[in-house]
Amino acid sequence: MKDITQDFGTLYHPTSALVFYQTNERIKETYAEYFDMDKNGNPINAHPLTDREAKELVKALTINTQKEKSQDFLKPKGILPTHILHINPSEKGSVLWFTKSMKRQLFFTENLEIPNGRTEVPAMLWLANKRSLKIFALPNNRRPTEKTELFYVPFFNVYEDGNVCMGTVDVNIQNSVSLEEFIEKWEDYFFNSYFSHLMNEHNPINGNCVSLWKSLINTDKPFPKEILRTANRTLKNLF
Repeated sequence: MKDITQDFGTLYHPTSALVFYQTNERIKETYAEYFDMDKNGNPINAHPLTDREAKELVKALTINTQKEKSQDFLKPKGILPTHILHINPSEKGSVLWFTKSMKRQLFFTENLEIPNGRTEVPAMLWLANKRSLKIFALPNNRRPTEKTELFYVPFFNVYEDGNVCMGTVDVNIQNSVSLEEFIEKWEDYFFNSYFSHLMNEHNPINGNCVSLWKSLINTDKPFPKEILRTANRTLKNLF
């Protein structure tokens, strides 16, 4: 006969068992009894569940739940969306995607004296993990390639290297979040926060950023791509 136990993968051996008892009364009372297991898998040494054993049980259940959730992290709900460029489903996880030019709702702090409202924004490249976001502008709505030239996004609160200052935004990305939810959350975090100032005097456009948005907010004007400044990098050397 052939020994095939090596093909079974990780073997788990029974070490303990729990039996829960309940009364038949309308308001039920529950009692838990703990059993050790002998080398043959038979329950022995029955006794009430102790505090130490209860804590070990909670710890084991928590670890298993976290493992199950981590397996769902960045898992797509269906067919992979065409605007997704790269997925790194590791523990930290990251997604690279792009969005076409479209109308968005923008919010500004009072000191900028720009009214809140809807306006067209350029096509954008997004790179995010659980805690941080990096964005650049794209020259057109075509799916970018490694050779696609990147431009600075024409927004406040973004550093020259593309990293976004989230300010007081409470970024909360769960381990169980799907790919679609991950992307939706980051886009909401960015566009639902208030733009307030340029970072380290970095001007992302050829011109005045305040004047640009004052002229575009609540109009049907297309975004003037000619004002975008090159970031002197391509998608290939983004990382």
